[in-house]
Amino acid sequence: MAKVVIPRVEILASNGIGSIPKEYVRPQEELESIGDVFEEEKCDEGPQLPTIDLQGLNSCDKQVREKCHQELIKAAKEWGVMHLVNHGIPDELIDRVKMAGKAFFDLPVVEKEKYANDQASGNVQGYGSKLANNASGQLEWQDYFFHCVFPEEKRDMSIWPKTPTGYISATSEYAKQLRGLTSKILSALSLGLGLEQDRLEKEVGGTEDLLLQLKINYYPKCPQPELALGVEAHTDVSALTFILHNMVPGLQLFYEGKWVTAKCVPNSIIMHIGDTTEILSNGKYKSILHRGLVNKEKVRISWAVFCEPPKEKIVLKPLPETVSEAEPPRFPPRTFAQHIMHKLFRKSEDSGEEK
Repeated sequence: MAKVVIPRVEILASNGIGSIPKEYVRPQEELESIGDVFEEEKCDEGPQLPTIDLQGLNSCDKQVREKCHQELIKAAKEWGVMHLVNHGIPDELIDRVKMAGKAFFDLPVVEKEKYANDQASGNVQGYGSKLANNASGQLEWQDYFFHCVFPEEKRDMSIWPKTPTGYISATSEYAKQLRGLTSKILSALSLGLGLEQDRLEKEVGGTEDLLLQLKINYYPKCPQPELALGVEAHTDVSALTFILHNMVPGLQLFYEGKWVTAKCVPNSIIMHIGDTTEILSNGKYKSILHRGLVNKEKVRISWAVFCEPPKEKIVLKPLPETVSEAEPPRFPPRTFAQHIMHKLFRKSEDSGEEK
């Protein structure tokens, strides 16, 4: 079977088109809520995404530790997404990761195509653009690079970019440090449910089986940003997702019935609670619906690391300690692979905004 050729959004954008192809135009009901992301980011009215200073978790002062922990738990329950500051990962390393990712996307498309994935055959690692997986055939204004970054023995180094030369060292070190931060967050979330601090980590695969997958999202300038989305509304299937970006706004959260634009907070990492943690906590922690806007002035790049349990090894279901007569199980038992298929199946049947 011939390999499916996917149009790269970057090529479309660089051709100087004045209007976007119809496959990228969102349905009317979505268009009504898409505004100018720069204007929306400036708005100080209404709810704002919480910022959690993680420095307090390491404090010698018990009260300071407890306050930080409570703020983290509150954000996980009310929003399911937050800015993390003083997270312990050096700014210098994060800058190297961003520079390397940008340098890869600055390469000519013909060079990037050497790393192209083949989604039709199930090979999703590498350079790609979205294939339509819904009846309307809609596409997102985005190209990406996707690969497993941790544990080291599960990485396929043959598809890691050789250019720029600093990509492998920066990304490897970042993944290692992020894995440490993942343990720290899962520990805090476990305690927030009244569990032993290592419980959630064990439930999502522990040190051997929890996978960290990096997706660098590249959103080119869009001539009609009011008609398109960089990424459509969804919740993450992961246990946790950590996001860096190039300080161009775009992320929106569906909070209390309205789309809220996340502000750009310097030196922060955005963290999402994913479906996996929501299921294990029986809905006490929230996996929030979110999407990405595009704009016509600036390229946006984001680095999302999804912390995922093994596909078949673990059955995800609410932990017994989170269930009671008053709070029966809200989610049926499923493996991670079954949960993904359930979401895809629901997506093909309805608007895609269901979990």
